[in-house]
Amino acid sequence: MSTLSAVEVTLVRGDITRQTVDAVVNAANSSLLGGGGVDGAIHRRGGPEILAECRKLRASHYGGGLATGRAVATTAGRLDARWVVHTVGPVWSAAEDRSALLESCYRTSLRVAAELGARTVAFPAISTGVYGWPMDDGARIAVRTVLAEAAAPVEEVRFVLFDAAAYDEFERALAAARA
Repeated sequence: MSTLSAVEVTLVRGDITRQTVDAVVNAANSSLLGGGGVDGAIHRRGGPEILAECRKLRASHYGGGLATGRAVATTAGRLDARWVVHTVGPVWSAAEDRSALLESCYRTSLRVAAELGARTVAFPAISTGVYGWPMDDGARIAVRTVLAEAAAPVEEVRFVLFDAAAYDEFERALAAARA
């Protein structure tokens, strides 16, 4: 845990859909209509209420989908949370530095959560799955951005990591940020 920037940062190995928090961040695809990985798991466990609100968003402000690095909130449906904050991470590229887009995912998700009044926020390791972002760099960007950007009313940011390798990388990134 860390109390840098007055926000408690916690690492959890587990299933993000099982977290009891105010807001769960979804590593969404731009369609907002569900997909694989974290996105699919959140839609499956959260139920049809999430998809219904995503469809409304697509029919109004986000007809072309949600842009990479942006965030928008919906109900959390059947999750043990109040909201899901959907953000679209960048696909990693060896030829182009897209780290500002990944930072934006964390920054805008925190801003949306704070505007909703969320005190506790659970994040996955955005873009580090099928989008191919190297876990060590993804962890460094996530931890650094959250420590720099999280502010009241957010009191706790929880990184929920699916496996031991991801947990270890986030643990290293958090230790380096404290040094």
